[in-house]
Amino acid sequence: MLYYYLYPLRDTFIGFNVFRYITFRTFGALLTSMVIYFIFGRFFINYLRKLQFMQSIRNDGPATHLQKGGTPTMGGVLMWLGVLVSVGLWGEWNIYVALVIGIGFAYAMIGFLDDYRKVILRDPNGLASRYKFLLQMAGAIIPMIILFDGIGFDTHLIVPFLKTVTPDLGVVGYIVFSVLVIVGASNAVNLTDGLDGLVAVPSIVSFSTYAIFAYVVGNAVIANYLQLQFIPGVGELAVICGAIIGGCIGFLWFNAHPAEIFMGDVGALPLGGVLGAIAVLTKQEILLLLVGGIFVLETVSVIVQVISFKLTGKRVFRMAPIHHHFELKGWKESKVIVRFWIIAMILAILSLGTLKLR
Repeated sequence: MLYYYLYPLRDTFIGFNVFRYITFRTFGALLTSMVIYFIFGRFFINYLRKLQFMQSIRNDGPATHLQKGGTPTMGGVLMWLGVLVSVGLWGEWNIYVALVIGIGFAYAMIGFLDDYRKVILRDPNGLASRYKFLLQMAGAIIPMIILFDGIGFDTHLIVPFLKTVTPDLGVVGYIVFSVLVIVGASNAVNLTDGLDGLVAVPSIVSFSTYAIFAYVVGNAVIANYLQLQFIPGVGELAVICGAIIGGCIGFLWFNAHPAEIFMGDVGALPLGGVLGAIAVLTKQEILLLLVGGIFVLETVSVIVQVISFKLTGKRVFRMAPIHHHFELKGWKESKVIVRFWIIAMILAILSLGTLKLR
């Protein structure tokens, strides 16, 4: 909105020319969503507490978690409201921005249904897994059909380090692949959301990395220099990344250990879904395995645990996801959180190295 109203006034006042720069608008979106959470966070927590929207704690988890019962949840609602306001103010809307926001909204609604059953209807199982998965598939496949079959988005897969290896998956193949990326990322982030502040910082790091990828891919000069595919308009996704980073920072202020509020599925599911969608639109899907390595680790730990128990009757980890395993080994919650943060930062740095190593 600000771009459309203020940038045309650059001839009247040269200062308005800054609105043409994606970097300026990205930081503007970051600060806006962050300040929104800072200002309204305390009121929102008190409102959730008044409505009795409290987190239910598993009895089979670490004993230290039982004291977290009664902590307000669904904090992701305010975070995503801040993101929408920020993108509306600072973004230049195009088809890519619309698709990502659409996926985020769809996954937020799925998360809300799950939280509604858990928090309001007092159903500890929430939305049945099969229904949640089907809704996630639908929330991803419709935008991907629009992207690949509607506007004809490129279907060549970019392989890191191998600039000449770009297999063409075809429209159907890439739709299937991209849906798996989005749904997988959504569930991976949701699984990680189990400790105070654990999901916020890896998300901040991941979206910071993809903000750089989006800016680079959307800039013809830089993309050509780094031998990346130039995609006009994708640079605007950096503004979305900035808004999400700001929202996560604001949320972390209240979610830092000991947490005053939890994100809930309404926050975590769209966080992963949007991350996966941006990975697809920047043609950096494979790198998501490295950028979101913490999320991958958490997901793999659950898969390994389930397969091992079904096949052998034995568990590989004391509890899955793996952050609970380290807790039960005697690590303090704060130590698990900070060490996972450090790993996320290292993986992000390594992923950015692939921009030059091609």
